[in-house]
Amino acid sequence: MGCCSSTEGKRDWKPLEDRSCTDIPWLIIFSLFCIGMLCICGYPIATGAASRLISGYDSYGNTCGRNNTKIEGVPLSGRDMRENKYVFFLDPCNLDLINRRIKSIALCVSKCPATELTTYSDLKQFALKNGSHLCSYDISPTRYTSHSERYTKCPKLPVSPSKSVPVFHRCIPVDVGCYAEFAQAFITFISDNTVLRRVIAGVMASKEIIMGLCVLALVLSLIMMVVIRYISKVLVWIITILTIIGSIGGTGVLWWLYVDHRNALNNNALSVFGKEVAADNVKALLVYSIVATIFTVILLIVMFFMRKRVALTISLFHVAGKVFIHLPLLALQPLWTFLCLMLFWVYWIAVLLFLGTSGTPIKNNSTGVVEYEMQGPLQYLVWYHAVGLIWISEFILAFQQMTIAGAVVTYYFTRNKSQMPATPILSSMARTVRYHLGTLAKGSFIITLVKIPRLILTYIHSQLKGKENACARCMLKACVCCLWCLEKCLAYLNQNAYTATAINSTSFCTSARDAFLILVENALRVAAINTVGDFVLFLGKVLIVSCTAFAGVLALNYQRDYTVWVLPLLIVCLFAFLVAHCFLSVFENVVDCLFLCFAVDTKYNDGSPGREFYMDKALMEYVENSKKMGRHKPGDGDGREMKSMARGGTLA
Repeated sequence: MGCCSSTEGKRDWKPLEDRSCTDIPWLIIFSLFCIGMLCICGYPIATGAASRLISGYDSYGNTCGRNNTKIEGVPLSGRDMRENKYVFFLDPCNLDLINRRIKSIALCVSKCPATELTTYSDLKQFALKNGSHLCSYDISPTRYTSHSERYTKCPKLPVSPSKSVPVFHRCIPVDVGCYAEFAQAFITFISDNTVLRRVIAGVMASKEIIMGLCVLALVLSLIMMVVIRYISKVLVWIITILTIIGSIGGTGVLWWLYVDHRNALNNNALSVFGKEVAADNVKALLVYSIVATIFTVILLIVMFFMRKRVALTISLFHVAGKVFIHLPLLALQPLWTFLCLMLFWVYWIAVLLFLGTSGTPIKNNSTGVVEYEMQGPLQYLVWYHAVGLIWISEFILAFQQMTIAGAVVTYYFTRNKSQMPATPILSSMARTVRYHLGTLAKGSFIITLVKIPRLILTYIHSQLKGKENACARCMLKACVCCLWCLEKCLAYLNQNAYTATAINSTSFCTSARDAFLILVENALRVAAINTVGDFVLFLGKVLIVSCTAFAGVLALNYQRDYTVWVLPLLIVCLFAFLVAHCFLSVFENVVDCLFLCFAVDTKYNDGSPGREFYMDKALMEYVENSKKMGRHKPGDGDGREMKSMARGGTLA
């Protein structure tokens, strides 16, 4: 099942023909693993841990709303709580932030107090009237006012009004003022840190501007997608020119604002607080100006050396734009993937919480409360569950890549575009589900094998921060960096392997080998396309971020007297980059798929009769121009015939 033991022989590339199931053993392994994940979910449900988490339980092992069994060594366990359906905490504000729990005795009560109870007499009257005992079970309501242990076994006074949370049956205080000590500590920290106070004040003062700029980033990203789809021929020149103008103009504006703010600060016409804000702005503008200048110089140098590859990028982007015209649903792929990931993550977190209340009830001798601990082999269920989080998440991402690759391959290798499937995206999904889930399982498992040790080393590094010596710290960082680079390389190889599988219907290892060989054979051409394509998309992201940041500078300039620019501008730029990355990542995947299709097409065809290109006219014009310039020789094809699909025919 490993790549080294792959027995599948080398075969010619036959686009969308001889479709067959791939990597069936890995599909079986992945199916068994998923069954194990479901068994992990079933274990806490079968043992009552799930109902214990949802219904709630007290500090003595009694599940609220149920008739419980006796726990050995716990006198207050085994009580009938069918009438007491809500969990009440004696001191709900006693939070243990490190262990993420409430350090308080929990009781099962029949009703949450709807009004404030200020005295023990109020507790007594509430218990006698409603039958809801708010003190420990071993104290009778008639003794609430006189019992010697009422200060430890009764709720802390005054008892705030509380309401039961739907589904989870916990009494939660209505007034969050009980958390004032945490708020007070935070406010004290803010008050002691004048710079932080001014920064946060600047964010609050410019929150409307921040929201407006975030909307602007979203609109610019949508406009960029429209530009990519409809005017891809001039896209490269537009982005290149606008990026040059934006970089130089933005840098010039930043230096002008720095000089203007510095002169305003030297005029001594501001208040004391205004001078502090102005001084912070002058420092921030100086840093921004220097960084923008360095970035602009590097950007211009790189663009100068890559200018000769612009014609190839125009041809490639023109084809990618046509792909989006024929397959508009490609732009929605990140949305569906995000929804699937969110649903899976919600399920994973719910099962993790169920596991937290599973196990054997054990009395904690120091606190006297009952805790649930998983003992023996069952304690490794959490580790299995953690591996499932990574593997299944990577599998979902791989499914998106295979879906995009299948749709792009269908478009590229269909000569008559009018005879494409009515829904190429759904057809690609159907092919993936029917034939290639095993390939996705194997590819995602390889990424999981690299990601797990990287995450473990990252966790160890964070835990040992400040404790290890410089040599150990450097070695850990180097290992994490190497694993990260390996993960990125494998992810790129996986994506090309999925494209090869979509073309040739071969197993993962065979597809990865064939894709690697075809890319190596066309290393210069493919590297140029890949580099320039990614660079242009990066310029698109830079353009969106630059326009958003430029609008932010102009908007925040009107609040120079009371707004510190550092944090608001960083928030806006980060959001703009994330939005631009989400929208343009699909286009980047399409371009990468076209790379491999183009390389396969030029390897097996040369445009002569019987060996016609599948490629679009724009790429064909580039190949013809390359021939004239001597960069593409007629002998680049290997002489073997790439078996053609029937004209207009596709495999649904």
